[in-house]
Amino acid sequence: MATSTTPGKAAVFRWYASSATFAVPQAAGPVAFALVALTLTGDTGGGAAMILALTLAQVIGAVPITRLGQSLPTTIFLRLLVAFRTAALGAVALLAHFAAPFIWLVACSALAGAVTGAAFGYLRAVLNELTPSEKLPRALGIAATLNEVTFVLAPVLASGLGTISPVFGVLALAALGALPALLVPTVRSAPTDDVHAPDASVINRVILLWLICAAAGGSTVAALEIGAVGLALQFGYAPAMAILFTVPLCVASVAGGIWVSVRNRMATRKAVLLQLAIMAVGAITVALQVSMALTVIGAILVGAVLAPLGTYYSLVLDTLAPPNKRPEVFALLRTANSVGVIVASAVMTAVSLSMALIVVSCLMVAVVMVVGLAGKTPSA
Repeated sequence: MATSTTPGKAAVFRWYASSATFAVPQAAGPVAFALVALTLTGDTGGGAAMILALTLAQVIGAVPITRLGQSLPTTIFLRLLVAFRTAALGAVALLAHFAAPFIWLVACSALAGAVTGAAFGYLRAVLNELTPSEKLPRALGIAATLNEVTFVLAPVLASGLGTISPVFGVLALAALGALPALLVPTVRSAPTDDVHAPDASVINRVILLWLICAAAGGSTVAALEIGAVGLALQFGYAPAMAILFTVPLCVASVAGGIWVSVRNRMATRKAVLLQLAIMAVGAITVALQVSMALTVIGAILVGAVLAPLGTYYSLVLDTLAPPNKRPEVFALLRTANSVGVIVASAVMTAVSLSMALIVVSCLMVAVVMVVGLAGKTPSA
């Protein structure tokens, strides 16, 4: 019996490692790209342009590229996508080394982003072949926890390596981001009854509801992370004290992921509505900026429900999507989060920080109301 279970456990652990390292380029990218831009142009703004190009390309390419791989084995196509992303990031480092025109670095960043959403969709689909449905909540909770650890440690690593050499920093994130191609277990996609209808629409009203929730949550977290420096300044602290908001947010998110893993159950609809309400209250608390302590508490409230909500979205979309469309739906889930980041960035560019936080809070309140009103839908 031990010999039959050990390979399965080993495969799941390899998937965890693949999931954690897959996020490294996106987690370390803002710092690594900013250091490259500073070296080439004397301004860190170019790094933001590279991240914007990467994120927009991810949104645009998620569904079309996912559909390109429908006729290929899941693991093989995933490895091809990760290899393509690695090559694109390697090109960024090479172009930076030779001080090429900055527009080419932006273009290569976009190429790296174009396959990221699709790769995430296929990576998440692999987990279904490795884990029975009753253990999926725990697996996704562990993955969410590791993802938060990656987003905490990767920027630190990028900053340390980037001070030695910005090019070396980009090469390091490209190498770490390539590990899923080596680590991800090989799975065989089982034939499904609906394979004969590949052109059927994957979006319905219920799936759209949860994608909107994911986008709203993504915008809330992005607003907190992007606005952390501004919040520190408004309370009279140095810019470096932005960690007073981001660290509690990340720690609370890790704790939420651990809670999901220990509980190992899919949340009920009422629990999800409560979690969305907690995130909305946290967003409102941050937007009000009554005091430093209350604003930090608001960030903690947002972080505490981040992993439980993300796990629920993944689980519910797993049940709603046709088996042969799961990679596409998971890619859409990743895209929804990216759309939330883009919305938050755009709003914070157009209006003041305080107004942007109010807008994001209103989005969360609207989502809570929509989910509450949609409660009569059995499958929602």
